[in-house]
Amino acid sequence: MMTQDQLLILFILLATMVMFILGRWRHDMVAGAALLGCVLTGLIDAQNAFLGFAHPAVVTVACVLVLSRGLQLSGAVDILARHALPKKAGTLLSLAALTALGAFLSGFMNNVGAMALLMPVAVQLSGRLNLTPGQVLMPLAFGTILGGMTTLIGTPPNLIVSGFRKESIGSGFEMFDFTAVGLPLALLCVLFIALLGWRLVPARKNPGTEGFETGAYITETRVLDNSKIAGMYLREVEAELDESGAQVIRLIRNNVSVNAPSPGRRIRAGDILVIEADVESMAGVLSALGLALEEAEPPSENENTRKADADSKDEEREADSNGDGVMLMELVVRTESPLQGRSARDIGLRTRYGLNLLAVSREGSRSRARLRTLKIKAGDLLLMQGSEEALAEFVADNGCIPLAERELRIPDRNQALTATLIMLAAVATAAFALLPTAIAFAAGVLASMALRTVPLRSVYDAIDWPVIILLGALMPVAAVMESTGTATLIAEFMMQHVAQGSGLIAIGLILTLTMLISSVVNNAATAAAMCPIALGTAAALGAQPDAFLMAVAIGSSCAFLTPIGHQNNTLILGPGGFNFGDYWRLGLPISVLVVVISIPLLLLVWPL
Repeated sequence: MMTQDQLLILFILLATMVMFILGRWRHDMVAGAALLGCVLTGLIDAQNAFLGFAHPAVVTVACVLVLSRGLQLSGAVDILARHALPKKAGTLLSLAALTALGAFLSGFMNNVGAMALLMPVAVQLSGRLNLTPGQVLMPLAFGTILGGMTTLIGTPPNLIVSGFRKESIGSGFEMFDFTAVGLPLALLCVLFIALLGWRLVPARKNPGTEGFETGAYITETRVLDNSKIAGMYLREVEAELDESGAQVIRLIRNNVSVNAPSPGRRIRAGDILVIEADVESMAGVLSALGLALEEAEPPSENENTRKADADSKDEEREADSNGDGVMLMELVVRTESPLQGRSARDIGLRTRYGLNLLAVSREGSRSRARLRTLKIKAGDLLLMQGSEEALAEFVADNGCIPLAERELRIPDRNQALTATLIMLAAVATAAFALLPTAIAFAAGVLASMALRTVPLRSVYDAIDWPVIILLGALMPVAAVMESTGTATLIAEFMMQHVAQGSGLIAIGLILTLTMLISSVVNNAATAAAMCPIALGTAAALGAQPDAFLMAVAIGSSCAFLTPIGHQNNTLILGPGGFNFGDYWRLGLPISVLVVVISIPLLLLVWPL
């Protein structure tokens, strides 16, 4: 006979699951409602309601997100992608390399961040392989999900599972305890995707991409003294640009402009190359060739004098310490805009607004004028750089329409190395148990802030607060399942009526049930709900809980059947042109493969 508390927590959990599936409220709102429901019904003491936010798993998730942003902003991942991916390989090797790179990155950084970083690479690769973007994006999305299974910090469910193990038997999982099962599983699934799986992805084109295509930008870049291409022939430079789809359309030397320069011309330091490239590939071009953006309106002598002033330097340093950075914005010039017929120099972009014009996109034509003297026309796309306030003022004054904020990450090798070393130090400190995991990664965040691999203004922006709220709210709710005996009750029912006392069937059941739930419910919420049941099942069988908890970790990560089961699946829904029902075509075979491979591995590595 069930007690009143057991009935109450079951009702709250069922209502929570239904709300998650319906998706009318955001997942953090649903989790908050579940927590308040437990408090109001007396299942959780009001004084202990928010203790979940102090849980080490919650702190670690937040810290990993910040360190991931450091890898992202410093360009460390861009550098790795440029050197790790083959440039002229066929479909099999290219897809295998891209998917494996996504899986590797996801083992050590937030998998959504890894996906976002590699999406432009995937779209470019699809063009080179004559595939639709979705045929590359879906393998990449699934690869980044698979990579999260390989380490403790790879995905939030792993941290949650480790937290439940610590509360159950006194110690959590270590950094690479997940690797013995997760790594071979990820490798075999990535191999399947590269060999056969990508062929199962529907070849759909995104109908919305053509209408939003901005075209290539024309921008001016200066060859620095230490540029890779200084001394190279233009034909060699063009060969370097082929991969990114960029091209040199003009060369300016000593204020003399040469259109369509000869491939046999040698490049010198100080030359200005006018390059045609899209925004996504522009950063890669600048980094790979060692170029710098040429300012459309150079500072005046008076401005340079002011910048040399000591007070001004102090102000700049103070602004830097506060993280007051700049942003890039793409603007379209309207027909009634007063910008028409005027250049950056005429407008006084720097002196009046403190802005810089980085590039101009003009469909169907190329101007021979310098960027600083180019007369702006209606319909031009302007890539502007400056503070948010200055851009807003410029838009209001000149009748422009802001299309999108853009990212132009030009990798800084020193910062990239620093960000990488900080992440490796945090991982090593946690792996060798020199410090608790949460403390190790919190120290890494402090080092990132001190060494500026993450601007101070970006630290809190890097944290996915809805996920943090979800975790902090659901931790006490999941604990109620154990304290009321509800988890044990469910586990005993499963053992008697489904598994019939078999540990093998029980593990398979927990794994499959977790995978199905994670396809429609946030994976962190799924892990928090299933861990008490896994622990109760192990207790009912008199077995060690590790294999059952690992089954929950794997099942929570393997959300391949729908676009809503994982954020990476959602990210590719639009760019890939997919429908809701497209995911199961590749997702179902991978899910079956996961079950077939992981159950023997679980029993081998974590005996009952």
